[in-house]
Amino acid sequence: MPTSPPPALVLASGSRYRAELLARLQLPFEACPVDVDERPQAGEAPLAMATRLAADKAAAGARHHRQAWVIGSDQTVDCAGQCLGKPGTPDNARQQLALMSGRSVHFHTAVSLQGPGGSRAFVVSTRVQMRSLSNQEIARYVAAEPALDCAGSFRCEGLGISLFETIESTDPTALIGLPLIALAAALRALGYPLP
Repeated sequence: MPTSPPPALVLASGSRYRAELLARLQLPFEACPVDVDERPQAGEAPLAMATRLAADKAAAGARHHRQAWVIGSDQTVDCAGQCLGKPGTPDNARQQLALMSGRSVHFHTAVSLQGPGGSRAFVVSTRVQMRSLSNQEIARYVAAEPALDCAGSFRCEGLGISLFETIESTDPTALIGLPLIALAAALRALGYPLP
């Protein structure tokens, strides 16, 4: 007896990085950007902010795709208790990298799955030990690979990896923006046909 296909998958994001990561699972999905206020709330810790925004994005997507499983994800950067966002400009990127220089920085990547069968949520945190960076090294990096749309001002899948001393994580894809190990486990639990 044939089994019915699982519900459609929707990635509630306009991020090309997250779409490229999700495509690795070889499941059909639709990427749909959502409009969510990403400003931090008063006194909100970086981990709480990532969790809230992932849930808000999934909920916004689920309002338009009621019969689909919607994936919302967000990443925050915690540097000595300060939440760093996407820099947007080269000046901001240089300031962020200078702040992180020589420090242990935590990246919290939250995922919320919402769909017809309920919801699931999880967070994968990654600790990055940044090298001590001179102003010249920072300027060269920002000129070579201006990661203005990336929280933390670098691309770890590119030249940005040269800025690190170490990375500690249970999932190497979490730092790029979507933790595929945990996501694949959640999708399998929902009945998606993954290896």
